[in-house]
Amino acid sequence: MHAANRRPRSNPTSFGAARPGKSTRAPKSLKASAIGHLARREYSRAELRDKLVATGATRDEVDAVLDEIAALGYLSDARFAKSLVGQKAGAMSKRAISASLKAKGVDADVASAAVAASDVDDQDAMVALWLRKFGAPPANDREKARQVRYLQSRGFALSAIFKLLRDPPSD
Repeated sequence: MHAANRRPRSNPTSFGAARPGKSTRAPKSLKASAIGHLARREYSRAELRDKLVATGATRDEVDAVLDEIAALGYLSDARFAKSLVGQKAGAMSKRAISASLKAKGVDADVASAAVAASDVDDQDAMVALWLRKFGAPPANDREKARQVRYLQSRGFALSAIFKLLRDPPSD
């Protein structure tokens, strides 16, 4: 657009000023921010603590808010673990799910209880995943290596993978 075709601004000094309604809103409190995050999805306590500390709050302030919302029942590592196990079941081994929970800061006892409470069977999950992803035995060594890598990346044991590929299910 050519400079001569532009309309002049009514107030050139207000460049960058907030729109009406935006500048009058007070910043969210730490508690409101935490509840807002939890309204979108479940978080582990450690994940949520890291998110809130990243906004500039101190660890003590964040821990106090997290204690408060945990007492209200909004934050629960057990509920988060159950949710994550439900998401990953059938696509990952129990070992990989436990490692994922540990990486997200869930206590080992809570993680093992959530994994144990699920009806995930590693062999059945591996066979179902293999059938969904590949459905046919590998045609050559390169394809076999690809299938092995894929299943290993989901946490399945190498011996179980080789057993599956030696005697693949018909369907």
